[in-house]
Amino acid sequence: MIIAIDGPAASGKGTLGKRLATHYGLRHLDTGLIYRAVAKALIDAGLSPNDAAAAAAAAKTLDPSHFDEIALKAHSISEAASIVSAIPEVRDELLSFQREFAAKPPGAVLDGRDIGTVICPNADVKVYVTATPEVRARRRAAEYKAQGKNIDEAAVLADIRKRDQRDQNRAAAPLKQAPDAHLLDTTHLDIDATIRAAIDIVEATRAGRGRG
Repeated sequence: MIIAIDGPAASGKGTLGKRLATHYGLRHLDTGLIYRAVAKALIDAGLSPNDAAAAAAAAKTLDPSHFDEIALKAHSISEAASIVSAIPEVRDELLSFQREFAAKPPGAVLDGRDIGTVICPNADVKVYVTATPEVRARRRAAEYKAQGKNIDEAAVLADIRKRDQRDQNRAAAPLKQAPDAHLLDTTHLDIDATIRAAIDIVEATRAGRGRG
């Protein structure tokens, strides 16, 4: 079974992806980390995230087994990752990796921004997770504060709005809800309620398809 989860920044799709993968005994891939790793590689090398050739070259040499998730989720990486992910050459390099990950038995949960539309258009279940920008900014700011970082929530909100604009309007695989994806608005839901709602979606979809 392949479960595709898409949504904007800080919508909760990563946490949801991990929990669903555990619940169903599937592997999980936070595809955003792949683009963050490319961005970090450029930053570490003193290169611009707008450098398409360098970004594509970095994408070819990624080793997800060595990802440092905490480092990759640093605020300084977020903006660069959004720029890198809009580069068509980078997306082309990472397309096969993501599809191969999803295809290995017994299946996987992938979360990102183009999973249901581009990476796994034939996924068994598609969920589009969202929340208002204000709620997403509050959640992201809380994450940073929990890491001991003093982040201004207004700045986080401005960054999220900017990322939404870029993600939704980029030429390569823009962020959008797949026609057959189930909308899950988490604005007024905590994580446990979100998980329950998502499991209900998966079970209803499987029942409709003979639990394939």
